[in-house]
Amino acid sequence: MSLSRAISLLLVLTGAFFARADGFGILGKGDGYRGVWYMNQPSGDEYKYKYSGGFATYPQQQVPIAIYCKEVNKTFFCYGGTTATNDSDKQELLHMVSYFDHATGMVPRPTILLNKHTSDAHENPTIAIDDSGYIWIFSSTHGAGRNTSYIHRSTKPYSIEDFVRVAVTNFSYAEPWYLPTKGFLFLHTHYIKGERNLFWQTSADGLNWDPAHHLAHIEMGDYQVSWRDGTRLATAFDFHPRPIGLNGRANVYYLETSDVGKTWTTADGTPVTLPLTKTNNPALIYDSRKEGKLAYLKDIAYDAQHHPVILFLISKGYASGPKNGPRQWKTARWDGKQWVFKDFTTSDSNYDHGSLYIEADGTWRVIAPTDAGPQPYNPGGEMVMWTSNDEGTTWKAVKQLTHDSKLNHTYARKPVNANPEFYSLWADGNARQPSMSSIYFTDQKGTHVWRLPTKMTEDFAKPEIAW
Repeated sequence: MSLSRAISLLLVLTGAFFARADGFGILGKGDGYRGVWYMNQPSGDEYKYKYSGGFATYPQQQVPIAIYCKEVNKTFFCYGGTTATNDSDKQELLHMVSYFDHATGMVPRPTILLNKHTSDAHENPTIAIDDSGYIWIFSSTHGAGRNTSYIHRSTKPYSIEDFVRVAVTNFSYAEPWYLPTKGFLFLHTHYIKGERNLFWQTSADGLNWDPAHHLAHIEMGDYQVSWRDGTRLATAFDFHPRPIGLNGRANVYYLETSDVGKTWTTADGTPVTLPLTKTNNPALIYDSRKEGKLAYLKDIAYDAQHHPVILFLISKGYASGPKNGPRQWKTARWDGKQWVFKDFTTSDSNYDHGSLYIEADGTWRVIAPTDAGPQPYNPGGEMVMWTSNDEGTTWKAVKQLTHDSKLNHTYARKPVNANPEFYSLWADGNARQPSMSSIYFTDQKGTHVWRLPTKMTEDFAKPEIAW
């Protein structure tokens, strides 16, 4: 079957997109906050795997995982939990939903939404909250062939006590964005003939969806990250060159929409014709292949002029270890006329992931595991807070958030509308062998790092100060 025929068939099959699956229920409440451990591609060397570790907040291609709601003064979040209770237990991925109550400084016992019956952290959940306060959880599947992707909605606004399952289907790398007053714009991936194709869909109510629209498929596929600015949504994506595929990921492309997907444009407002299928196209902003480098996308933020800034990392190769270092972090800022690129810092793994914040006073802030951890050259390390006061020209490491850790800290993620008291969320884990994983957060200034309680005997508990 040709690729075009496969895509046409997919669009027919997903024309309504979702098989309605109305039903109530959760699996219950967890007795603490413990994250899933995951590994991918054994490497046969001292680093053990291409990437691995405590991946409760993995990957950045699935966003958002946390949202602050001022209406109830809570930050709601979801993450990949685990059935394991010790280092040697079998890992099965649990989709967990919870919140931090800013009024009390406490967290409840997390809600167990479902068991994915896999250890694959690519199937971690993402979250959206609509104008009425209903919480939506999108549960991905890693690949085609299984209808184990779900959408759940809370039965009450701003409540995690019960959910209704409203859809059963197949999607990967879910990026569900609720645009205020506009409804859902859902970025996601479909695997077609084993390759990653970027799609989007819209819905006014989360129950009835338009047909899938094809955004991009360049050579062997693409990864993307996204973020919204009010009702405007931007995506940055790469491509996977033939014949290497994702281990040769390269380039940075940028598109945005201000009309809920009706029109997609480049940063200067030029409309593009979709899907994008050519390596050189109007969305290309950074050609990493000219430098012989791979590109790993991290995050998007917006400055006071509503111009996008992309955070990414370039590397000499996909494998762990010093031979492909140093990994150079970079920013790309649209200044209204052109993209301006600046170097940021270096770290020791392609999968060192951090989040970029651009604050009201003009401060740029990054929270990321840029210091080597106890498992060097593996994903994560010690978390560091960086700031820039000159639009990324110079940076200062203002706070080392963690130190003397026994496990690498991984995948620092920012909430939507982040409250200064709950500014970044991440997990830890041994990057070279299975381990238990704790979950942490910090505030805007890095005053402390708090660990969410791993074992709870009451319905609510205060996180403990870890650093």
